[in-house]
Amino acid sequence: MSRKCLFALIMALVVLVVSLPVSAARKEKRSVVRLETSAGNIRIALSDLTPLHRDNFLKLARQGFYDGVLFHRVIEGFMIQAGDPDSKGAPRDSLLGNGGPGYTLSAEIVFPDLYHVRGSVAAAREGDDVNPEFRSSGSQFYIVWGEKFAPANLKKAISYLEERGIELDRFMISDYQMYGGTPHLDGTYTVFGQVIEGLDIVEAIQAVPTDGNDRPLEDVLILRAVVEQVSKEAAKSSTRHAD
Repeated sequence: MSRKCLFALIMALVVLVVSLPVSAARKEKRSVVRLETSAGNIRIALSDLTPLHRDNFLKLARQGFYDGVLFHRVIEGFMIQAGDPDSKGAPRDSLLGNGGPGYTLSAEIVFPDLYHVRGSVAAAREGDDVNPEFRSSGSQFYIVWGEKFAPANLKKAISYLEERGIELDRFMISDYQMYGGTPHLDGTYTVFGQVIEGLDIVEAIQAVPTDGNDRPLEDVLILRAVVEQVSKEAAKSSTRHAD
């Protein structure tokens, strides 16, 4: 064998050895729910860091709880909100936003791991004055849009958060500048998922015309919610509950 061929063989073996850990390592599977909406599909990955909210969202999706609910609260440049069962077939003059499954969830605020960057999915809740423990609605959630922050505006948001003992690291600051979000909600609302496909649909929904109660003039609804896959941790949790 020539020296040239031997060198080529050695290099091929080196590449193979170096590549093995990467190709052999399987990316951890997350729980994913597909929201089929009247505007298009939105796929959401749920975090294993928030097991109560993850399991609850999976349960409600399987039960068909979200099928037919409206995005009843839409604020351009901010977020879109859904999950009120009272919104199903609701007349135009209905005041929505108070419905739920009859329970709330303990807060699972995992900051700084989960924060309000664009595309984050978080639990809606009642205000601080009546809900000092930041308990989440049992079913209502919002998907963050927010704005891309110029340095001066982000500085104001950082100062506001620091007054409450919440600090943004350089990665969060970069995300809020590059992608946008709602940092003023960090540390007080439970973020439990992230849009992994369909952010263009979220963009379209948050821009629709709305009435004085922030309800779209033309209803935008979740046709159905489909559980596509379940993480190992969620599967274990489901087994424990079954026992």
